[in-house]
Amino acid sequence: MNKIVTLIFLFISTIAFSAPPILVDQKTGKYLGNLSTNQDDPDSVSNPHGRYGSQYSEDSINNPHGKYGNPQSNDSLNNPYATNAPIVLDQYDD
Repeated sequence: MNKIVTLIFLFISTIAFSAPPILVDQKTGKYLGNLSTNQDDPDSVSNPHGRYGSQYSEDSINNPHGKYGNPQSNDSLNNPYATNAPIVLDQYDD
């Protein structure tokens, strides 16, 4: 029983302390923030005041008028037909 509890703890600890996945522009490799739900993280797409989460930032997927958030943009995560939508990468990929 203790081995199971230890394994569960290690699994949860690994998930909790691993870096969140990131978004990048497919063509340019431009960093577009991380997929954390932490609204205080300056690099999170969930931070409404940050560069990557603000609805006013040109680098944000949350900007409906920007390249990465406009539903009509070929570079937008919000366009289901986009051919250059941002892609999700594991933080540790090179």
